[in-house]
Amino acid sequence: MKSKKTKAMPQVEGMQAEIIDQPITQTLEKNFMPYAMSVIVSRAIPELDGFKPSHRKLLYTMYKQGLLSGARTKSANIVGETMKLNPHGDGAIYETMVRLSRGYGALLHPLVDSKGNFGKVYSRDMAYAASRYTEAKLDGICSEIFGDIDKGTVDFVDSYDHKTKEPTLLPTTFPNILVSANQGIAVGMASMMCGFNLREVCETTVAYLKNPSHDLLSTLPAPDFPTGGEIIYDPVAMREIYETGRGSFKVRARWHYDKKNNTVEITELPYTTTIEAVIDKIADLIKQGKLREVSDTRDETDLSGLKIAIELKRGVDSDKLMAKLFKLTTLRDSFACNFNVLVNGMPQVLGVGGLLREWSAWRMECVRKRVTHELGVKQRKLHLLKGLAAILLDIDKAINIIRNTREEDEVVPNLMIGFGIDVEQAEFVAEIKLRNINRAYIVRRAEEIEVLQIAVADLQAILADEKRIRKIIIEELMAVAKKYGRDRLTGMTEETELAEEEVIIEVEDYPVHVFVSKEGYFKKITPLSLRMSGEQKYKEGDGLAMTATASNREEILVFTDKAQVYKSRLSDFSDAKASVLGDYLPTKLQMEDGESVLAVVLPRDYSKWLLILFDNGKCARIAMNAYDTKQNRKKLTGAYHEKSLPVAFLPLDEECELVAMSTEGRAIAFQSASLAPKATRSTQGVGVLTVKTKYKAASVVRAEDAGITNIARHRVRSLPAAGLLVRAEDRGEVQVTMEG
Repeated sequence: MKSKKTKAMPQVEGMQAEIIDQPITQTLEKNFMPYAMSVIVSRAIPELDGFKPSHRKLLYTMYKQGLLSGARTKSANIVGETMKLNPHGDGAIYETMVRLSRGYGALLHPLVDSKGNFGKVYSRDMAYAASRYTEAKLDGICSEIFGDIDKGTVDFVDSYDHKTKEPTLLPTTFPNILVSANQGIAVGMASMMCGFNLREVCETTVAYLKNPSHDLLSTLPAPDFPTGGEIIYDPVAMREIYETGRGSFKVRARWHYDKKNNTVEITELPYTTTIEAVIDKIADLIKQGKLREVSDTRDETDLSGLKIAIELKRGVDSDKLMAKLFKLTTLRDSFACNFNVLVNGMPQVLGVGGLLREWSAWRMECVRKRVTHELGVKQRKLHLLKGLAAILLDIDKAINIIRNTREEDEVVPNLMIGFGIDVEQAEFVAEIKLRNINRAYIVRRAEEIEVLQIAVADLQAILADEKRIRKIIIEELMAVAKKYGRDRLTGMTEETELAEEEVIIEVEDYPVHVFVSKEGYFKKITPLSLRMSGEQKYKEGDGLAMTATASNREEILVFTDKAQVYKSRLSDFSDAKASVLGDYLPTKLQMEDGESVLAVVLPRDYSKWLLILFDNGKCARIAMNAYDTKQNRKKLTGAYHEKSLPVAFLPLDEECELVAMSTEGRAIAFQSASLAPKATRSTQGVGVLTVKTKYKAASVVRAEDAGITNIARHRVRSLPAAGLLVRAEDRGEVQVTMEG
């Protein structure tokens, strides 16, 4: 495919813009692909240290500002400094800081020690204050993130403007990728990381380093969230997440019942929802009449923490109410996991075991680089001290060499010749202050040589032994767990312990009258409203197609011209008046484009039958329970034989005499018992009415509703039959109804 070539348009006087044909694949490759890769690699997907670039740039800036041990500073100051590394607006940078802060509460172990209003993760409307009003510094746990950064553990690259350097990763001493929750949406992929308890993560990593086949669930049973709540624990689903990095689990709120005030108090929410979302949904359910047990809902969150108070009506069982709320609101919600991380610049979806494997390999390399750096420092110091020890043999000689040297530039070469040392050692000796040229000082420094030799040998042994490196990592993990570990915030509840029965929405039951127009408008009117109403209102050209009496709790079946049936409850429709058009069924039931209503049927208890007459004269008697479903499905396909067009739908409660008529005006009377019931909806039926080529079957009704005074004349002995024309003297006022 190529872009179309258009006529060049004049841009400036004497100049024209040239448009060149280019394959769209080439356009995408040159323009879109670099953008997509930039979003994936440099913006949305976290790396093995558990940070996205925006997090890393912010934290490193704060580290360089001395905010790891110093006092807090204005957030605006931090944001401004971060812009030297992060070429984005101050709003985006500040939002990143808010999410990492202790005040916001999105992380189990916040990385930013905040002061001021930083909002709350569990509130949609509790906004954070502007950066000029808040203060921040790095939290204490960041010492485990930046402790090795100046020891050659990670690589540094130029910033976007090449004016400074920034780290590619931060050398965390614990698997922060599993501890800090993270989410990001890239181009064509996304990442959704849940947090785990720090102590459990450290203990699991230690166990994994000792035994790679360790059962992770035994020490890391489930995720942990800063908002608490309870995980509905499913070992099979959890193991799938641990193995594949994908899957979901359910989290529900924690609550207790205040008997004194007859109030349910919710104190912990699922990580995925907010106070406002819960309260809005409860209010909506009350408005719809689906939650009549609640009299009021209040947000009582204060400085002591989150609290949603739900006032109950007298006699309401709090356990049953909460079971209903768990079913109908986000008080019970799902968390979808997608452990997509960057490993060596490539996105990979890894399970918990895979993340521990990759992190352990990366951390071993960090420790190896740190040991190499420390070894280099000690070897250099040892080398210098060996040069100092050389002059211990004859201090006076060194002094004489320096005193008798005419030019300053010749001091170092003369010391090198006089004592057989190299230039670095000679420089070190030459820089010693005059006050330190005493035997006690030189002896004391020379004694360090033995200590350094032992340390150098030990560091070299560590580099040669992976077990020693692994042991160092284990010791660091145990120290982190001891210093920063704390108990789980999110509890775990077994599926069998929930005792949550299927929630049946208690809908008020009362008699109603149902009206359906020919064009598919539906009205549900109470008897009182019907008595007080005038004439039924319809659109121009529309009119009544069906009316029946029913109960507000009953279901209806809406058959369409695409062989589909939509199921709904009368309680889903608002009570209407005769003076309104009513609900348009195709819109209300979200039908497909161009789909229209053929008939509305009341199935009652699904224990009887439904008669469907097709235009070819065949009639199907289908058991009503063929339309009953245990899964409460809203739409069924294959509602009837698709190759024929239905012209009439008649529910049957008992055996009776029926009358079928054709467009020619012929009618036959027969017993419903002559039609054998079928269990399948797609049955094509049996021949009932024989029609000529240019005519069609028109209707089937109960004999008493046919409007024919002499039914006996039209009775037939066998089916199918053509029937007799209805005479003028046999015609009465024909009123066709489709009663349930």
